[in-house]
Order: sequence, then C-alpha cells, then structure tokens
Amino acid sequence: MLGGMAQTTEHRPSASTRPPRAPRVHRAWFVAAVTFVTIIGAAAFASLPGLLIEPLHAEFDWSRGTIGFAVSVNLALYGLTAPFAAALMDRFGIRKVVAVALSVIALGSLLTVWMTAAWQLVLYWGLLVGLGSGSMALAFAATVTNRWFTARRGLVTGILTAAGASGQLVFLPLLSWLVEHHGWRPAAVTTALAALAVVPFVWLLLRDHPADVGLAPYGGEYAEKPAPVTGAARRAVTVLSKAARTGPFWLLAGTFAICGASTNGLVKTHFVPAAHDHGMPVTAAAGLLAVIGVFDVVGTIASGWFTDRFSPRRLLAVYYALRGISLLFLPMLLAPSVHPPMIFFIVFYGLDWVATVPPTIALCREHYGEDSAIVFGWVLASHQVGAAAVAFAGGVARDVFGSYDVVWYASGALCAAAALMALVIRHPRHDGPHGELEK
Repeated sequence: MLGGMAQTTEHRPSASTRPPRAPRVHRAWFVAAVTFVTIIGAAAFASLPGLLIEPLHAEFDWSRGTIGFAVSVNLALYGLTAPFAAALMDRFGIRKVVAVALSVIALGSLLTVWMTAAWQLVLYWGLLVGLGSGSMALAFAATVTNRWFTARRGLVTGILTAAGASGQLVFLPLLSWLVEHHGWRPAAVTTALAALAVVPFVWLLLRDHPADVGLAPYGGEYAEKPAPVTGAARRAVTVLSKAARTGPFWLLAGTFAICGASTNGLVKTHFVPAAHDHGMPVTAAAGLLAVIGVFDVVGTIASGWFTDRFSPRRLLAVYYALRGISLLFLPMLLAPSVHPPMIFFIVFYGLDWVATVPPTIALCREHYGEDSAIVFGWVLASHQVGAAAVAFAGGVARDVFGSYDVVWYASGALCAAAALMALVIRHPRHDGPHGELEK
C-alpha cells in the first residue's frame, strides 16, 4: 500500500511543473489593438496636405508648385522608408522604432507652426514627417502580423490596414473644420498631439516578440526570439536585389502601383476638385471621402477574412476588376448634389479601397518567407510611386482637357491590366525556408 501511495505521489505533477494556464485572450490581440491605435494616430497627418495648400498659398504667397514639391518629398519618403523601417525593426525592435517614428512625426508637424520660409516646409513637412510616417507604414503592420500571429494572419492584416487608410480619411472632417474656423496652425498641432498621444501606449504595451512574454504566436508553436539582425540598410537592399530577380515581385509591385494610382493618387487627390467642377460643394465632396474611410474598415477586414480562406491571386483579380468597372461609371455620376447612385459608388469604392493589401501581403509571405515584411515594404514603395505619378498626371490632364474624364477612363483600364497581372502570379515552389528568394 505504501508502494502504491509512493507511486501515486511520484506521478502527481507539482505546482511548479504544471504548464501555465493559457490566457483567456491571447496577448497577440492586445498587441494588435495597440498597433491599430498607433497607426491611426500616425495617419492623422496624411489627411492634412490637401487642406493646407490654399491657406499656405494665401499666407506666404508660396506657389502651389513649391507646396506640391514638399508633398512629393513626403510621399516619396513614405514609400521608400518602409523597407528600411522593417529592417530596423528586426535590428532594434518594433517598440523603439515606432516610438521614435511617432516622435519625429510630432516634431515635424509642430515645427511647421513657426516656419517662415519654403525650405522649412520641405524640411519639416516633407523630410521629417515623410521619414516618420514611412516608418509607420504598412510594413509595421506586416511585421507585427508575421511575429505575433500564425493563424488569422489575413484577418489581422485587414484590421491593421483599415487603421491606416481609414485614419487618414476619417480625420479629414475634423481637420477641415479646424482649418476653416481656426486656421491651419491648430490643425497642424492636432496632428502632432495625435501622434504623441499613442507613444505611451507603444512603450508600455507593445512588445517586439511573443517570446518576450513567454508565449507562442497566436495559433502557432513557441519559438525563441531570434537574435537582432545587423546591417539593416544593407539587408533591405540585399532583399530587394534578390526579390527583383523573381517574377512575382514585379507583378506584385506593378499591381500595387496601380492600386496606389487608383486610390491615393486619383480619388483621394482629385475626387474633390472633380466633384467641384460639376458644381458639388467642397465640404460635401470631402464628406464623401470620409464615408469611403468608414466603409474601408468593413471592406479591408472582410478582405483579410477572405484571404484566410481563398486564393489571394484570385481575390486580387476580382478586386482590381471591380474597381476598374466602377471608375468607368464615375464620370456619369458626378453632379452638383449627392444622389443615390453616387452614394452607391462611394460605399462600393470604400469597400474596395485597400482590400488589395491583405492578399498582397499574403502573396509576399508565400513567396518570400521571413523576408516578406521587407519585400512588402518595397512593394509599398511602388504603391507610393504610382500614387505620386497619377496625382501629378491627373492635374496635367485637367489642365489640358478641361475635365477629369480621361483620367477616370485611363485608371479603369489600368485596373483591368492589374487584374490580369494578378492572375499571372504563379504559386511559389518552397525549395527552402526563404521561398522564392532561394531560387
């Protein structure tokens, strides 16, 4: 009997050897929530440039070309900084890079309040805010998703993408009201405060890796935190060099350039003046853009859910095809007042605004493995190049033809080409842990 008692005691696990009870809500969801709020706070400044062109021109008598140059620097750095920011996060950690980026955004926005010369606008608005916002670009969302989630990656990518795109558009009504009633300086201060407000949340709640808190990624197995990767800039360029030798990279970069051209470059930049050409008040047109931001949340999260269940290639083809068809109808919908067909277009376009991001990130992950966040950073750079090109070309077309109709039709054709390009992307052959980069 004593032997039986001894045997029972021997096989009873002690309190110290029992596995820890799994948390009811995985820590990864709290990290995703902090990331969501952080991206919204950083997105406030992206709503401001279009609102400040006229006030700055009126106060300082700067040409619109000079002001546009500062915006171009901002857009270019927003895209080109992203892959280097992803590499810096691998080297120094997500928390440090994000906190510094938010502080740089706030500094650049605050300094514009005291500027007196055009070069200061380029330095503060273009350089500082461009570098800071580029470090807070979608590569940040991709890095968090890759590290903290194994399951539900598509859904989380959709949620975090919606934060960036919708944050830019939802801030638009508030900032336009501030500019109209109190001037442009309170609006600039508001964007600085929005960026600073989330810094404490980042520093206190965000963690670089699940292993920092002794957890496995959501839906995955526990793995030790990898050692910091040195040579961040060199790694970003090396990853680009390897990815550029693969076909899927150019197809993804091409489709995403068209995505940027048909959203930020076209609708976000030229929808308000195009609607105003047809007699619609500027405030009403700006309000429609804000509605796009609201429905973008639904569309992007749904796209993430679809990406977990369906082929990302086919999803991209469907999204671009539908976007192209809607742009072909837009010239017939513009009118002095807001009517039901226009509301339908706004809701539909909002659902499709950045629905392309979750499947694009998924394809980067399939083809480029652990380097996918940096590869996506370069793909995002192509998005900004496409946006900048159409933002400029749209204005030139308006000057030459007297209307935006040709721009809408051309963009519809580009979206059709993007749909075909998405279908051409082949399935990856995983010959090694880095996928396409090993070929």
